[in-house]
Amino acid sequence: MRTQHSALLALTLIAAASFAQAPAASQEKLPLWAYPGHFSPAPSSAAVRAEVEHLPGSKATYTKGEIGDLFVVPDWYPDIHPPMPDIVSHGRKPDVYACGHCHLPNGQGRPENASVTGLSAEYMVQQMADFKSGLRKGSDPDMLSVTNMVKLSKSVSDEDVKAAAAYFSSFKLKPWIRVVEVEEVPKTKPEGGMMVVEAGGAKEPIGDRVIEVSENLEHTELRDPTSGFIAYVPKGSLATGKDLVTTGANGKTMACTMCHGPNLKGTGNIPSIAGRSPSQMARQIIDFQNGSRNGSMAPMMKGVVSKLTIADIVAITGYLASQEP
Repeated sequence: MRTQHSALLALTLIAAASFAQAPAASQEKLPLWAYPGHFSPAPSSAAVRAEVEHLPGSKATYTKGEIGDLFVVPDWYPDIHPPMPDIVSHGRKPDVYACGHCHLPNGQGRPENASVTGLSAEYMVQQMADFKSGLRKGSDPDMLSVTNMVKLSKSVSDEDVKAAAAYFSSFKLKPWIRVVEVEEVPKTKPEGGMMVVEAGGAKEPIGDRVIEVSENLEHTELRDPTSGFIAYVPKGSLATGKDLVTTGANGKTMACTMCHGPNLKGTGNIPSIAGRSPSQMARQIIDFQNGSRNGSMAPMMKGVVSKLTIADIVAITGYLASQEP
């Protein structure tokens, strides 16, 4: 244990020196694909909110109003996860939303937030403490998935945090994101906190972007915990990402495997990063660059990511998302 701590300390000092040599990314140039803005659902009538929805293979029914309620978790398939603690299934009114509403009852999450399933309980408890203390924020104040976490962290109890962390850490992340290398991508727009494909079938060059969209937008909008996502990445970026992740690319960064483990599945307070949302991971890298994310491991992460360009971030997160969780 002492040897591991000494190694981490040495990495932190090296990374901090690297961070001092390169400027962080500008907050004024946040990529839209990673920060697709705030949630702005169109107003709906009482009749629309009362419409009943169904999903194939589920006996459950929910109204559209219930599906949009932050204190309701549409539990379409209760047999795919353990029994939810009350904080996960209902939250605590008026200020603490149900964890399972945004992160889904099986913790698989969506591009606008995070897959929390399979993260260690220790890591999740620490992140909630960082939200509460102000050490963890987002680079974009319109990204309500982060600002809502900061807000609710002020009211949630330590007991509820521990209950939610124990729940989500008790089962494994399942394959959730299909990564595809392309030269062109369907035209997309920000909607509901994530990118969605525009009607009409038009395409455009992907450029230096990861475009993460629903496999089935209708199911995503119903908060189906079994309907995953496609991440389009530029041609050739997975090979570049593998080099950056596994070797550090001749000193441009440090190999992610040095801290996150040879299989990228983390250990203790260091999170797993394999098979998770590239949009979410890109935001974390940029937030470290901008100084929006702090905490015990932040000095090391800031140094590690300080020299990364947007193209590097695209390659790294695309490769990580392509790995078995």
